[in-house]
Amino acid sequence: MTSTSHKRGLGLGLALLSAATFSTSGSFARSLLNAGWSPAAAVTARVTFAALMLAIPTLWSLRGRWDVVRRNFGLILTYGVIAVAGGQLMYFNAVEHLSVGVALLLEYLGTVLVVGWMWLRHGHKPRRLTMIGSAVAMLGLVFVLDLAGNTRLDPIGVLWGLAAAVGLATYYVLSAKGDDDMPPLVIAGAGMVIAALTLLVASGVGILPLRATFGSVEFAGRTVSWIVPVLGLSLVAAAIAYVVGIGAARILGPKLSSFVGLTEVLFAVFFAWLFLNELPTSTQLMGGAFIVGGVVLVHIDEMRSPASPAPAIPATEGQAEVAPWAA
Repeated sequence: MTSTSHKRGLGLGLALLSAATFSTSGSFARSLLNAGWSPAAAVTARVTFAALMLAIPTLWSLRGRWDVVRRNFGLILTYGVIAVAGGQLMYFNAVEHLSVGVALLLEYLGTVLVVGWMWLRHGHKPRRLTMIGSAVAMLGLVFVLDLAGNTRLDPIGVLWGLAAAVGLATYYVLSAKGDDDMPPLVIAGAGMVIAALTLLVASGVGILPLRATFGSVEFAGRTVSWIVPVLGLSLVAAAIAYVVGIGAARILGPKLSSFVGLTEVLFAVFFAWLFLNELPTSTQLMGGAFIVGGVVLVHIDEMRSPASPAPAIPATEGQAEVAPWAA
C-alpha cells in the first residue's frame, strides 16, 4: 500500500512538472511569432530541435532492442503524427483565428474526450465524483482564461481548436500505452522524429508555410537571439515536457494525468507574469482554485477501489436462480 502511494505521488509530481514545462511554450513562442515567424515554423523548429536533443538518449535507452520499436511502431507513428505534430500545429493555427484564451479552452476539452474515450472504448464509465470533478475543473478553466473579456469566435478557429483537443486527448491516451519494455524516452524521442519528418515533408510540398527570421527577438523584456526562445521551446516545452508527461501517464493512467494537466493553465498564468509582466486577476485566481479542486476530486475518485460485485447466491435444489437485477 505504501509502495502504491509513493508511486502515485511520483506520478502526480511528474504530471505537475510536465504541465509546468508545457506551459512555458506560450511565452517562448510569442517572441518568435512577434518577430515574424509563422506558427508552422515555430512548431517545426520546436519539434526538430527536440528530436535532435533526444536522439542520443533515446538510442542509449533502447540498447539495440529494435524489436520493441517494431512492436509499437503503430503507436509511435500515431503519437508522432497526431499527438505531437498535429496537436501543436492545430493549436497554433487556432491562436491565429481566436484569442489565446478561447483556443486554450477548446484544446483542453481533450480532457473530457479522454473520459469519453475510456468509457466508450474500454467501458470505464465515469463515476459521479469524476463527473463532478470534470465539471468543476472545466468551470475553473473558464474563470482562469477570463473569457468574459473581448473575445471573437471565428468558426475556422473553433474547428482548429477542436482538432487540437483531439490531438491532446490522443497524447494522453497513447502516453499511457505501450510495452513495459519500452521506456517513455523511446516514445517521446521516436515520436519527435516522426513529427519532425511529418512537418518537414508537409512544408516541402507546400502544405505548411514556413516563415522565420534569424535575428534578435524580444523575450522577457530583453533583446535576445532567436536561439534562446527556440531552445526554450525545444528543450523545456518539448523534450522535457513530453518525456516527463509520458512517465506520468504510465503511472496515473490517461484520465487522471489529463486532469492534472489542466494545471498547465495555472503555470501559464504564472510564467506570463514572470516573463511578460501579466498579473493574474482575482477571477483567474478563483478559477485556479476551481481547477485544483476538480483535480483533487478526480484524484480521490481514482484512489477509490471499484465497487465489488455482489456475491452470487447459489440456487438451492428445486429453487430457480434469481438474476441479480431482479432482486
